[in-house]
Amino acid sequence: MGRKKYRILRRFFVLFTMSVSVVIFPCGIIKAEGRNMVFEQDYVMRLIKEMVRAFLKLLFQIDTESPTVELLENKEEKETLEHLLDMIDDGKINEAENRLYDLIREADVSSLEIALLFYSCLNDKTDDFLEANDFGREEIKSGLENVVDRFGLSSIAKMFLADF
Repeated sequence: MGRKKYRILRRFFVLFTMSVSVVIFPCGIIKAEGRNMVFEQDYVMRLIKEMVRAFLKLLFQIDTESPTVELLENKEEKETLEHLLDMIDDGKINEAENRLYDLIREADVSSLEIALLFYSCLNDKTDDFLEANDFGREEIKSGLENVVDRFGLSSIAKMFLADF
């Protein structure tokens, strides 16, 4: 088998196995008194986490459970992401996201990596923190969809978000 075919099959297998945990229980929602919303939020968190992991693995050969700033090798990219994450911690999530969109206008691969790590870190925030800063899981999902669409990767993202 040619080397290119092998890499394509290998990437498909990685993507498939990473998405199995999301696909096996597609509803992710248990109808129980007052708990419906909690399970929906957990489901959205898992979708976002697995989608970010898949993109990092396929595009950057990074396989990690907890994506962090340390994954960036370029000092300037690290500083950019750290600044955006500081803005999030200060409660300026919408402003940080706007700066991220300015950054990805160039549509270069390094800005995609920064964007994926940005949304991964934002996804790790608690629901209380997000709510206190007028942000929600739906906005994280939507922002991530916008980013991958800008890079022509929306068809892959739809595999993760099709049931949601």
